[in-house]
Amino acid sequence: MPDTLSSGQTPFDTWINLIENTMKGNPAAQTVNKQDRGDAGDPWTTLIDQLWRANPYSKLLPIDPVEMTRALQRIWLDAINNPVRAWTNYSDFVQGYTQIMAETTLKFWGRGQDVEPVISPEKSDKRFSAPDWQQNAVFDALKQSYLLAATTLLKSASEVEGLDEKQQRKLVFYLRQFLDAISPTNFTFTNPQVIHEIVQTSGQNLVTGMEHLLRDIRAGQVKMTDTDAFAPGRNLAITPGQVIYRNKLIELLQYAPATDKVYATPLLFIPPWINKYYILDMQPRNSLIKFLVDQGYTVFVISWKNPDASMADTSFEDYMTLGLLTALDVVKEVTGSPKVNVIGYCIGGTLLAMTLPYLAAKGDKTVNSAAFFVSLLDFSEVGDTEVFIDEPQLNYIEGQMMERGYLDSRSMSAMFNMLRANDLIWSNVMNNYLLGKEPPAFDLLYWNADGTRMAPAAHTFYLRNTYYENNLIKPKKIVLKDVPIDLGRISQDVYAVGTQQDHIVPWKSAWRITQLVRGPVRFVLGGSGHIAGVINPPSKGRGYWTNDKPVANADQWFESAEHHDGSWWTDWLEWLKPRSGEQVAPPSMGCAAYPPLTPAPGTYVLEKG
Repeated sequence: MPDTLSSGQTPFDTWINLIENTMKGNPAAQTVNKQDRGDAGDPWTTLIDQLWRANPYSKLLPIDPVEMTRALQRIWLDAINNPVRAWTNYSDFVQGYTQIMAETTLKFWGRGQDVEPVISPEKSDKRFSAPDWQQNAVFDALKQSYLLAATTLLKSASEVEGLDEKQQRKLVFYLRQFLDAISPTNFTFTNPQVIHEIVQTSGQNLVTGMEHLLRDIRAGQVKMTDTDAFAPGRNLAITPGQVIYRNKLIELLQYAPATDKVYATPLLFIPPWINKYYILDMQPRNSLIKFLVDQGYTVFVISWKNPDASMADTSFEDYMTLGLLTALDVVKEVTGSPKVNVIGYCIGGTLLAMTLPYLAAKGDKTVNSAAFFVSLLDFSEVGDTEVFIDEPQLNYIEGQMMERGYLDSRSMSAMFNMLRANDLIWSNVMNNYLLGKEPPAFDLLYWNADGTRMAPAAHTFYLRNTYYENNLIKPKKIVLKDVPIDLGRISQDVYAVGTQQDHIVPWKSAWRITQLVRGPVRFVLGGSGHIAGVINPPSKGRGYWTNDKPVANADQWFESAEHHDGSWWTDWLEWLKPRSGEQVAPPSMGCAAYPPLTPAPGTYVLEKG
């Protein structure tokens, strides 16, 4: 702080100016990099950053204490500038807290057992599911006090003035990260489950938990599932098939028929290359590929190469040419079918959406129909993912990729885990380190942890043209192999799937495909989230919504949508059948030009990230 004050300026004014200057910050300070950022202009945040990096948890948890501090500073500054609103929120908090204390006192006297709580967790919040959080007066009061404080702060954050929509989202996101981190469930003596475990094990749970912490620090990530319980080719990705083609970017897998007759038009899956393909072929009970093979379809899937430094120059165009276009040629050669039904999952769907206009410009009618599973075409609303995409952070990511020759898989994993911090981070902190237990065996979490690296050239192109500039919805803004891309040239029949609780591809954004392509679109909304909502076999059946009525926007679509029990897989099957040709004898596994090379799941999928 300056030693002297400018004319007419009070110490209070100087302090406010200092806070405002701090909140502006150094643009480079807003990157995801903790070690290089420094926040040299603000000694307080520098100290916080250094203290966090000295904490062993910093090696494991994707937490940004500086951004959290900035969020709290912003709320405090707004409270100073808007004291009436701040006082109203504070008064509401005090009133609620007083009521909590009064009800707690009644419970101690044995008179308040039937009193409704002042505040309750959301239905999806599993942190306070243990009985003591409801039955024990002390822990119930602790829970409600935390929830009341969190709700008050989030309300205050939502009312901060002078922020655009992106800044507001970033503020609320990092405040929520802070509130999730300080939950009483995350600390030894404020979590009744941990206290019970200490009593029952004579503290052995804390000793085991420390061993787990040291193990995870050495591994560089929190263990989320029993990694010894699964392996591709052993009990995952075991649908019979063969790799029939391989180049430097893909292996193409063909699956063995399970029926005497198959549909003449084959299916080709384009999985995301930010993950491994076997999300489509988990265990037999929840394998989408096995489900389709059993229904009489000839199924092919691309297995992407896990990039290393030697692939630094691999471009997005390579993913189209060496990937999708090459796979289409091989599928046609093997099956003899001039048509292929193509399915894109997540970023694979974005690649498909760029490739279809390219094929249309070339007069190529290979793609008979297209399906898009939780895929974004319009990136104007991407939910909380937006907080990770700005110019400083893109520059940092690009710098890291240039230095290493690839983007490490843990960087991507950390970002996605932050979107569901309570489920994917803090629940594991409590289970692994406080309770001293091993994580359970869960196939989807095993797949989630089996990450892939990103090729710099392709990833930079993708991030800047989609998340950052949203160029895909701008006709002819993106050019691939000298062909301007226009989504309006997509004339195929389209089946599109969004999922209701998707944190990565908000379903209303997935719905936008109905407004962007020329062909007829059937949009279906599945239950659950980005992964569980897609890997949703009929035996599990989380339900889904359909709506064939003309509507103006996604909200109208949902208001008049019809809910169905079961899985959308069966709905897609009925849509797919009339677009799949006659029933014919199954094609051979591979052909003379593309003979089988190695059994599924192939070799690329086994490469670690």
